[in-house]
Amino acid sequence: MVLALIRHGQTDWNLAARMQGRTDIPLNDTGRAQARAAASAFAAEPWHAVVSSPLGRARETAAILAEHLEAPLGAAYDELIEQEFGEAEGTLVADLDTRWPDRDFAGKEPDHLVGERGIRGLERVARDHDGERVLVVAHGTLIRHTLAAISGHDPRHYPRLDNLSWSHVRSNRSTASTGSIQPTDAAWRVVTVAGVPFDEVLGDLERAGELQPAS
Repeated sequence: MVLALIRHGQTDWNLAARMQGRTDIPLNDTGRAQARAAASAFAAEPWHAVVSSPLGRARETAAILAEHLEAPLGAAYDELIEQEFGEAEGTLVADLDTRWPDRDFAGKEPDHLVGERGIRGLERVARDHDGERVLVVAHGTLIRHTLAAISGHDPRHYPRLDNLSWSHVRSNRSTASTGSIQPTDAAWRVVTVAGVPFDEVLGDLERAGELQPAS
C-alpha cells in the first residue's frame, strides 16, 4: 500500500513562525487555499481515503482534500498528533536558541518517542485500509521523525517540510490473510520526501554526517 504523508495547511502561527506543537491553531485562508490547490495535484492519481491527526488544522486540511477528491474522510488517529513542545508552544522560533539552546523545553515529548508513535499510526492506518492508497494529513515534526525512524536517520538531518508538502511511504504487506500486521520499522520504505526521490535525499542525509541509525 502507498501512503502520502501530508503536512497540514498554513495557520497564523505558521505565518508568524511560532512553535505550534499540540496547540490547536486553525487553518487561515491561505492554508485552506493551499489544501484546495494540493487536491488538484493529487487528482491525477487514485486515492481511496483521507485520514488525519485529530488537531483541527490537520482535520480541516483532510476534509478539504476529501471533498475535492470525492474520497471518504476517514478516521482521526491520535498517534499522528504533533510533538508536544510544552512551555515552548507559542514562542517565536527565532527566540528558541536564546531561551532553550538545548531544546530542553519543560513538558516536551521526548524526541525518540515521536517517530515510534508515528509508525504506530501508520500501522493503524494500514490495518484500517488494507492495500489502499491513503492520504495522511499530519504535522511537520511528526512526519520528519516518522520518516527518520523508517529510514534509520537522524530527524534533524531531514529537510524542513512546507505546508501541504507530501512524502510517500510504501508497505508491501497485506493484512488479508492474517488480519494483523507485525509492528516492524523495516516493513515500511520511504519513497519520496517532500516530493524528492529518497535516493536523492539519502545523499544529503549521509553528507550531514549521520553515523548511527535512529533507535
